[in-house]
Amino acid sequence: MPDGIDAAFFDRHPVDVARDLIGVRLVAAVTGGVIVETEAYARDDPASHSFRGPTLRNAAMFGPAGTAYVYRSYGLHWCLNIVCVPGSAVLLRAIEPDCGLNAMRTRRGQQAERLLCAGPGRLAQALGVDASWNGRPLCDLLTRKSRPVLVTGRRVGISKAVDLEWRFGAAGSPFLSRPFPPSPIPRP
Repeated sequence: MPDGIDAAFFDRHPVDVARDLIGVRLVAAVTGGVIVETEAYARDDPASHSFRGPTLRNAAMFGPAGTAYVYRSYGLHWCLNIVCVPGSAVLLRAIEPDCGLNAMRTRRGQQAERLLCAGPGRLAQALGVDASWNGRPLCDLLTRKSRPVLVTGRRVGISKAVDLEWRFGAAGSPFLSRPFPPSPIPRP
């Protein structure tokens, strides 16, 4: 795969995209970093906003692959997702910030670098994401940076399809929104 990310990269099942986004760099204007944590949401997934079909709120999820789906979580925080195949998206849960840290600190308040983008609400606030991003093409903001070792686990903050291990992260990253549970030790 070339360093740049195009719409075809996103025109796949969200689990594949979520996995492959770990290690991709996202830079918006002067702020950004390397994606270290994602979650996948598919069209047939009861935890997905698109599960019951298109609405005004989730319309962007049925738009072109590689565009933003932005929504408010609990009426408080913006969350940034990237649309995959129609009705599916990947939630960006955390990035390791590497540029525009002063701008991020101003938006978030003075915080430790590790906490600037650790969690979907923090990430969106640090990058300046708001409703105006909804439907925005994102491919030009993304480049492959690395291919770290992955860890997987259950998604966070949902009450349906909780058994699906559709959360992905960079193993050992201190920038995750929360740690992944240790992998069970295989028995002989």
